[in-house]
Amino acid sequence: MAAKITYAVTAAVLVVYFVLVGSRGVMLIQHGTLLTVAFGVAVLVLPVIGVWFLWKNTQFVKRANRLAAELDAEGGLPVDELTRTPGGRIDRDSADEVFARRKAETEDAPDDWRSWFRLAIAYHDARDTPRARKAMQNAIALHEGKPVRA
Repeated sequence: MAAKITYAVTAAVLVVYFVLVGSRGVMLIQHGTLLTVAFGVAVLVLPVIGVWFLWKNTQFVKRANRLAAELDAEGGLPVDELTRTPGGRIDRDSADEVFARRKAETEDAPDDWRSWFRLAIAYHDARDTPRARKAMQNAIALHEGKPVRA
């Protein structure tokens, strides 16, 4: 729940920032000189890119949460079997061991979105965020019946 609140607050702050930046861009354009119009258009591009990025990430999170809920209802969510340091951090060797099993599971069933979902969690636990995201995108694509990007 804390992650959802943090995400919502961050998204709200970004939206306020986009509005402020966008208003500055409009003000520059309204000034009317060639230079300020050029700067104004450039400034307006930033909030557009930011809104697009925020929208895509929000959609990704919603889809991933839907898959997690479905997998949980099936009883297929991976059990947390990782050992942790006294400070609560995941032990690297433990994460690597679980990752190896999840990778083998995914190689055995490459068309199963469930195995890709569990592999994404293993990547995340192994602190490999880009691959975790890619594995989750594969899980979402398979769940939606779309082709998986290699």
